[in-house]
Amino acid sequence: MEMIPVSSSNLESIGYDVETKTLRIKFHNGLYEYYNVPESIYHGLINASSKGKYHAAFIKDSYSYQKL
Repeated sequence: MEMIPVSSSNLESIGYDVETKTLRIKFHNGLYEYYNVPESIYHGLINASSKGKYHAAFIKDSYSYQKL
């Protein structure tokens, strides 16, 4: 999965697999995968002015995940 570096105080990079709908986020404190995430959520995160706020509002408590 290709990881795209992002400008954020909390996130380092973001990747997405369209086939499995897996969102991977590298935070400054670890790497996480979120499952069954719609592509629209991924695009919303990439385009958000505050990636940390977007993650907290639309991803954090909405999708199953695991720390890698």
